[in-house]
Amino acid sequence: MPQSTAYHHGDLRAACLRAARELLEEDGSAGLSLRAVARRAGVSATAPYRHFADRDALVSAVAAEGYRELAEQLAAAHPAPSTPDDLAAVAVVYVRFALDHPALFRAMFAEPCDPTSEERVAATAVISEYVQGIVRDAFPGSDASALSTAVWALVHGLAFLHLDGKLDTSTPEVVVEQVRAAVYAFFTAAPAMRAVAGRGEVSA
Repeated sequence: MPQSTAYHHGDLRAACLRAARELLEEDGSAGLSLRAVARRAGVSATAPYRHFADRDALVSAVAAEGYRELAEQLAAAHPAPSTPDDLAAVAVVYVRFALDHPALFRAMFAEPCDPTSEERVAATAVISEYVQGIVRDAFPGSDASALSTAVWALVHGLAFLHLDGKLDTSTPEVVVEQVRAAVYAFFTAAPAMRAVAGRGEVSA
């Protein structure tokens, strides 16, 4: 098979990533390999190794693209969220991204990856910092690091519960209602839990 024009023009990496994304959407991660990517991109079987040492490196690069796209969508939905209502709106976008790009989302969070990938680490950090920024603005005086971890875990769990069919995804409106209700319940319960803990300390 002749090599693609993309290879000769120096954007082999981009062509491989496009091919990987296409394969993910068609067959999920099971069909993703460097050899399959080479076939889809129209290059030699060894060409992808110029940019990706192995499958984990390829998946890490694809995941990094996904993180960047997710971060862009979160920021577009609300560039400077500062209230629990804003956070609920951002949570809806996060879950919607997972449902719109299921194979990519699983590659981002459920596939083995290259732990030394600076690109992936940097892209993940953007989302982490975004969530911490929400927490700092919406809940001043809180432990931003701990609370942002809890918030991300909540929203991420909601994404996978919807993605795996454990929650109703019959209509977009149902998804929005479920996500918003869960986020509001989380922050409504927090003061009550602190009050209960405080009573326990007093009685002790």
